Amino acid sequence: MSVTTDVKTYFNYINGEWVAASTDQLDASISPANRHEIVGYVQKSGKDDLDRAVEAAKHAQIAWRKLSGAARGDYLYKAANALERRLDEIAECMTREMGKTFPEAKGETARGVAILRYYAGEGMRKIGDVIPSSDSEAFMFTTRAPLGVVGVITPWNFPVAIPIWKMAPALIYGNAVVIKPAQETAVTAAKVIECFQEAGLPAGVVNMVTGPGSVIGQAIIDHPGINGITFTGSDTVGKNVGLGALKRGAKYQLEMGGKNPVIVANDADLDQAVEATISGGLRSTGQKCTATSRVIVQSEVYEAFKEKLIASVKQLKVGDGLHGETWMGPCASENQLNTVLSYIEKGIAEGATLLYGGKRIEDGELGNGFYVEPTVFENVTSKMAIAQEEIFGPVLALIKVETLEEAVEIANDVAFGLSASIFTKNIGSMLSFVNEMDAGLVRINAESAGVELQAPFGGMKQSSSHSREQGQAAIEFFTAIKTVFVKP
Repeated sequence: MSVTTDVKTYFNYINGEWVAASTDQLDASISPANRHEIVGYVQKSGKDDLDRAVEAAKHAQIAWRKLSGAARGDYLYKAANALERRLDEIAECMTREMGKTFPEAKGETARGVAILRYYAGEGMRKIGDVIPSSDSEAFMFTTRAPLGVVGVITPWNFPVAIPIWKMAPALIYGNAVVIKPAQETAVTAAKVIECFQEAGLPAGVVNMVTGPGSVIGQAIIDHPGINGITFTGSDTVGKNVGLGALKRGAKYQLEMGGKNPVIVANDADLDQAVEATISGGLRSTGQKCTATSRVIVQSEVYEAFKEKLIASVKQLKVGDGLHGETWMGPCASENQLNTVLSYIEKGIAEGATLLYGGKRIEDGELGNGFYVEPTVFENVTSKMAIAQEEIFGPVLALIKVETLEEAVEIANDVAFGLSASIFTKNIGSMLSFVNEMDAGLVRINAESAGVELQAPFGGMKQSSSHSREQGQAAIEFFTAIKTVFVKP
């Protein structure tokens, strides 16, 4: 029985209205902190519902693109204000629905506010250049045209920030949006969409359809009325998105995770490195695509670093993210918990040494949730599954090396290339790391998980489709360059 007294059903948002799906089927959004608590119900929509949303978006985009950038920006400012007014409410919902701590959820929601305001300002920036023509009587310049309707497919780990950092640039550059949020966090997503509704965006400019990825996600991939798809999620699903979009000539953008290393050099500030490793690897229960997963440490400082790391990890308080003393919340779902536990078993089976953690927490009230102990392995080799595959959980793999050259070689020895960091005081080591690391985001003396909204974000190798999100780089995906030649 649910402990929640007021459980609401959240509908699709299509053409400016909250409407029931054609299927009459619902999913319960379960709190990972307490599997007996239902946060809300969301619809398991069908293809017909997606078709309605796309048709509404196509119609609305015609007028939306004709507005000035400043006028579109005004709507985003209003959405930012609405989100800011509801910051605590939406952050609490996020914590209840996916488990991250309330301070982290508030920080993410505040970031959503900042993203909206940033892109509102983009409506006043230049969108082209004047280019000299070989014809002395002609005038030639470039401008940018929106793609049209953009399909947005987002994951559960950042249910406010990721939808907004995709929708905001799509909207400011004149596109209409159809979003399919992760079903696990669709209640939080619905509250974000309510902020766009409160901002008064014209009907059909923003639409949301909930449902399984196999149905709604696939319908977005296949729909001829969707001109571009921006996706964040697993590499397996992302490749399916890319192949489907390619087949019908739609533009696509994929962000597909990472296996992110931190290198600790002999001259590193070990206290700083330990703090950043724990923050980068274990905050949000390790459920970040930029989370630190591999910790590559030079042998001279390995034992000292390990001792400090384990001592700090032992101090971490695991519990309900709404409790003030909690440092790390539960895994976001039972499926994710089981995935993490399966990788811990693989690590042990392959010969890694379990230094700390590794078990599901089942004591007292925590037994009702999807909690796992923060986990640290050592004697990890680069070819082990826990050193190669994305776990998306609070698992750190320690790898001892002799030289920085060996450290960088191991850091690059994975299919992914999203983020990486190094701790060193040597400027030469810093520059070598920057030049040789195959990652889209490299950080010096800082955790791997830091991403700033005004800077381009994306990965190399299997981490992305090689485009970039956020900052001014977003214009490259959400628009097409149009060259204009004028002659009297």
